[in-house]
Amino acid sequence: MTLSHLDKAGKASMVDVSGKDVTERIASARVTVKLNSEAFEALSENKIKKGDVLAVANIAGINAAKKTSELIPLTHQINLRHVKIEFVLDKESSKIEITTEVKANDKTGVEMEALTAASVSALTIYDMCKSIDRTVEISNLRVIFKSGGKSGKFENE
Repeated sequence: MTLSHLDKAGKASMVDVSGKDVTERIASARVTVKLNSEAFEALSENKIKKGDVLAVANIAGINAAKKTSELIPLTHQINLRHVKIEFVLDKESSKIEITTEVKANDKTGVEMEALTAASVSALTIYDMCKSIDRTVEISNLRVIFKSGGKSGKFENE
């Protein structure tokens, strides 16, 4: 098995994608944030002292997707066409499910951008809610969909 991010000498290197075709690339990621009931209620009612948590988490996630190549050393700089972040609140479990979707027309996929957006959105919720809940849990980060390129479509709901 050959690892794509190692050169012939076994050193880390960026994959050369210059020979690949430009195709529409789409990726979605999902992560769950669990809050205690007090923090979840404050977030739901927009009563967190730092401000509108979901609005800030949305912008943070979008910015993170755009800066992925600055954060993850061997990723390519990609000209993103669209970043969408959705938050689904489940009052019964005090959980927030964050789903991201990232699109680009490029030579390499956008899974890392989708994962980075989900991660930073979740971390932003943690940061804004930690004064009420020091037990915030972020879990189950994963790619749930990918399409484009030679490997085609992947679904992992």
